[in-house]
Amino acid sequence: MSKASQDFLPCLVGSMSVGAAGNPTVAMIEAAFAHHKLHYRYINMEVSPDDLESAVSGAAAMGFTGFNCSLPHKVKVIDYLDGLGESARIMGAVNCVVRRDAQWIGENTDGKGFLASLREVIQPSGCSVTILGAGGAARAIAVELALAGVAQITLVNRDRERGQSLSTLLQQSLKVAAHFEPWQPEHPISEEATILVNATSVGLYDSQAKLDVDLKTLRSDLVVADVIFNPPQTQLLREAAKRGCRTIDGLGMIVQQGVTCIEYWTGCQADPVIMRQAVEQALGLTPPHTS
Repeated sequence: MSKASQDFLPCLVGSMSVGAAGNPTVAMIEAAFAHHKLHYRYINMEVSPDDLESAVSGAAAMGFTGFNCSLPHKVKVIDYLDGLGESARIMGAVNCVVRRDAQWIGENTDGKGFLASLREVIQPSGCSVTILGAGGAARAIAVELALAGVAQITLVNRDRERGQSLSTLLQQSLKVAAHFEPWQPEHPISEEATILVNATSVGLYDSQAKLDVDLKTLRSDLVVADVIFNPPQTQLLREAAKRGCRTIDGLGMIVQQGVTCIEYWTGCQADPVIMRQAVEQALGLTPPHTS
């Protein structure tokens, strides 16, 4: 590629997923690029599982700086990468690929995004955390919390095998005190918990959906976080706020994981306020900005 072409053509990043239409990350990342005058473009790509290997090779051939991987590619993409960051290696999932020294390196920014959002309210080191769920979001969050030095993690899940598997991973790979609790009807939140995290999909697109927890056990000194980004104010967060809890919505996690991706790709620390405004508009949560 000639010097003139490099000066003119933007650097490329993007997203590979199934069900790519309507991806709010596009608006968020593009807004950050425009605000910081970064000569980058974020390309949203529908990529089937059968085409993933070709797509990764194609991104390399086209000079992509990196790309996001969403469902269902977060695990399979590892087969086509040259290396993994620490948390991605431990959790066995990648959502952000970065070009480093002509190699594709897989990172996972989901848990990092949650952690950055959490740290705006509380420093997690030494805290006791209860996580509802044991799927991909719970795994990413639990690994980053363990790396951040939490004292213990309690995993509450209906599927015993999945919950115990994640608990064992945390104990063996990260040497953190972790244990599994089967999810009971109106599950009580332990008095030892400092932080409660809903890492399930309950509440997505349904502001009235109720988690099966005992709301009376939400103490005023508890920090309550929800990974659900739409609607941001879930039934859990509303009930927690009524009881004096400090709350953290899922949009913060979405924004902060995007901030981390941009830093990996460009070296720029993007403005999360600009990004949150863009993603809120993309989701129809706020009216479009007019100058």
